[in-house]
Amino acid sequence: MARTLPALAQTGGLLTALSACAAAPVYGGAEPVGMGDDLYGFLVTMKGARGAAEVEEYVTCVVAGYALEKNAGFARRVRTNVKEEGGVWIADAVYSISPTLPRGMKTIDAEVAVADCAERGIPTV
Repeated sequence: MARTLPALAQTGGLLTALSACAAAPVYGGAEPVGMGDDLYGFLVTMKGARGAAEVEEYVTCVVAGYALEKNAGFARRVRTNVKEEGGVWIADAVYSISPTLPRGMKTIDAEVAVADCAERGIPTV
């Protein structure tokens, strides 16, 4: 029995490594919708997320990329609602996008965020 325990431990480690590879996130698209003034709504989908925080990170990357496309360097989160349905995570978010740093605590510097997203392999569009 002493000989089978290390083999089982090695197999368990291999299975853990394989399951980590299988759980790689799949990022869905995101279509921004203008809501008037500087407000934009984003509906983002993602499969394989480990939780709502990971989905919110993806939303941040999408918003930062969109802000740069609009020649605006900053964004501020107004609200984000995240839910999971049948293995698909859905984030419904509203952000203000502006060329100057907005007031508030949940602001995003778009250039910094896009660089961070690229480094972590999270798409921005």
